[in-house]
Amino acid sequence: MHEDQVDLTTDAAAALILDQFPQWGDRPIRLLRSTGTDNAIFRIGDDLAARFPLRLTDPATALATLEREARAGAELAEVSPVPVPHPVALGEPGAGYPMPWSVQTWLPGTVATETDPGASVAFAEDLASFVAALRRADTRGRTFDGAGRGGVLTDHDEWIGICLTESQGLLDVPRLRDTWARLRELPRTGADAMCHGDLILGNVLVADGRLGGVLDTGGFAPADPALDLVGAWHLLDREPRRVLRAALGCDDLEWERGKAWAFQQAMGLVWYYVESNPAMSAMGRRTLDRLLEPGA
Repeated sequence: MHEDQVDLTTDAAAALILDQFPQWGDRPIRLLRSTGTDNAIFRIGDDLAARFPLRLTDPATALATLEREARAGAELAEVSPVPVPHPVALGEPGAGYPMPWSVQTWLPGTVATETDPGASVAFAEDLASFVAALRRADTRGRTFDGAGRGGVLTDHDEWIGICLTESQGLLDVPRLRDTWARLRELPRTGADAMCHGDLILGNVLVADGRLGGVLDTGGFAPADPALDLVGAWHLLDREPRRVLRAALGCDDLEWERGKAWAFQQAMGLVWYYVESNPAMSAMGRRTLDRLLEPGA
């Protein structure tokens, strides 16, 4: 998927895990097939998962990122109303793999890429409860750190320009350019709140049409409160989307800023993964279709 991707075989992963954590030596190690784009994930028995970053990074930088993600995941676990993974351990480079890696608890359930929750009002209500719980969490005086989504919309103009150029022949580029021209101007009024930051299909679990758990919690941090509204368009059809909006009490400005963050994310998914990860590309396309619906 990435030019700087580091590939890892199951044998190499097993060697790393069993060498550094021999207490798990009697557990089977198996690769998890997923649409994820950041980590290769290997099951360790039934209750643990090892996550190996895919993109080559300086080991010291990678370790700092993993330590920050572990702290964030533990903090989110304290406030989440649904199950989330808990950090367990950090591994070191070895066996030909050049970066640190992490181990966390495994959550049972069905990822939303395999069972679409988009039409479920109950799921929308659960998602709203999750987002509300995170917004109530104490920022501890922290503010958005400037990395990624969640700050100033116009900071992403260059990226959107690249996406529009790369999307020629894939999407209705003139219409999307006009959409961004409107969304990028939306003002910010509310203070930062704690956000998950990446509420997409691959990061939520579904159980009987309800929200069964949330994954990839290492991005839990202060940001524009509208950031977690990306889930409204990534995950929900029109009526459940309205239920989520009502439950969170979003005014027009906050709702439109949520749409802007979903747009910024979806624009990069379609062209970047069109060949290497078609499921992720299709998710981005569906999100954009939802965003462009009249009255979305």
